[in-house]
Amino acid sequence: MLRDHDSILEIRLNRPDDGNRLTMDMIDTLTHALGHIGSDTRLVVLAAQGSDFCLGRDYGAAPEMKNAQQVAPSARDIRDKMTAPIISLYAALRSLPVPSLALVRGIAQGFGCAMAGACDLVLASDASRFSLPEMGERRLPPTLAMSALWHRATYRSLVHMVFSLAEVDAHTARQAGIVSEVVADAEFDRRARELVDTIREQPVDAIRAVTEYLRHAPALPDGPRAAMGEHLFAAVMSSR
Repeated sequence: MLRDHDSILEIRLNRPDDGNRLTMDMIDTLTHALGHIGSDTRLVVLAAQGSDFCLGRDYGAAPEMKNAQQVAPSARDIRDKMTAPIISLYAALRSLPVPSLALVRGIAQGFGCAMAGACDLVLASDASRFSLPEMGERRLPPTLAMSALWHRATYRSLVHMVFSLAEVDAHTARQAGIVSEVVADAEFDRRARELVDTIREQPVDAIRAVTEYLRHAPALPDGPRAAMGEHLFAAVMSSR
């Protein structure tokens, strides 16, 4: 469910009866929406209906599953139909020209954990839980989810979640780098509105300059990193 209103693009997962599990079609829709935001958009909000944020992908018709004849798909089919679209979604989140905010209540599991953690800001209820259970439930390596969380979570926290199959609380997820802020569940809606409204009031050129800096500066040496900051600051100031 997409809602573009007053400079905020809200993407709300809307399959609460199935834990907001995502189908491949939903993943493609999300990626397309992220790649076509408006020029006046200041923030992308990723939220969910129901009690859980996202329990992962919908494996009912997953491309990597065997077909009716019990024939396993080829590695190429899996890459084309499953891994490439997921990696494209993660890339779309990373390359947004504005910040992304995940609003997490309930469980964020597997793909849901990675998708939330890939966002720039993650507001979590103190009742929320995060996990990467693929090694246990599906006997699969969660390397796609790990790629989304690689520059968010600490190395040891990520390794621990993967191999221990631990479901961690919001405060532990914050210490791990997956969550940016934790609030009491009773205060969650108020704080979410406050955070969205604060960003909405900021100038769009400054928002986009800061976002561009955050996207590229970590990979730069000190000199070019400072030069990029100087260039972006001067470009914004000179255009007003």
